[in-house]
Amino acid sequence: MQIKSVGVIGAGTMGNGIAQVFAQAGYDVKLCETVPAALEKAKGTIEKSLGKFVEKGKLSAADRDAALGRLKAFSSIDNLADVDYVVEAIAESVDAKTAVFTRLDAITRPEVILSSNTSSISITILGAATKRPDKVLGMHFMNPVPLMTLVELIRGQATSADSMAVATDLCTKLGKTPVEAADYPGFIANRILMPMINEAIYAVMEGVGTPEAIDTVMRLGMNHPMGPLTLADFIGLDVCLAILNVLHEGIGDPKYRPCPLLRRMVAAGHLGRKSGKGFYTYS
Repeated sequence: MQIKSVGVIGAGTMGNGIAQVFAQAGYDVKLCETVPAALEKAKGTIEKSLGKFVEKGKLSAADRDAALGRLKAFSSIDNLADVDYVVEAIAESVDAKTAVFTRLDAITRPEVILSSNTSSISITILGAATKRPDKVLGMHFMNPVPLMTLVELIRGQATSADSMAVATDLCTKLGKTPVEAADYPGFIANRILMPMINEAIYAVMEGVGTPEAIDTVMRLGMNHPMGPLTLADFIGLDVCLAILNVLHEGIGDPKYRPCPLLRRMVAAGHLGRKSGKGFYTYS
């Protein structure tokens, strides 16, 4: 099946980035978000991002306008009934995601592949919420989506080779590099990244070093582009906590237990950049 139109569910940081790259690549995109304010914010974010590409000479003004013309916004998932491919990018909640997949299964054509941008939740579980588990897979983009080239492709227990091949081809057409990961908690990226972030938070809690000291050591000593605490703030501390909970519950190893300081910060609403305060303060 030739893919011409793509549905993206969720207009947050990841959803609007995913919608942008598909629109830039020539696909008609339907971006679905139930919160009107979030939808308006996403449209503004996409316009600003495309504008930066034009300013830097990486995109022509005509191509920017064409990409924006291919992007349509909707408040109901029912508007995705006629798309050729779907990427779900809502919050990291098993219940919320399975509900979305069950609804998508009911409204989209049987041959349509349903993918999730989940960073940790089992694709097998999401597939089991549908009658087409062979056409359910993980398509985990990295943040910021327009700039990062990696996409983790996760094969669920029932995901077919044909579905994985379609997703792999899509990644290539988007200018991304696909890497297949097995359906284990956290997949590859967060199985490795989140324990490092968690350990950095433990180091703050135990007084081993300040956030600035810890980030400086990892940047200058390990040549990381940003320190783990800066990265945690960028990802969102609530997202980090959700992923660590999935790792801890799914694997059972105590080393994945979320740091108590992380739990306290999330409970206090200190979520990083999105709230203006995390391990650092943002204006």
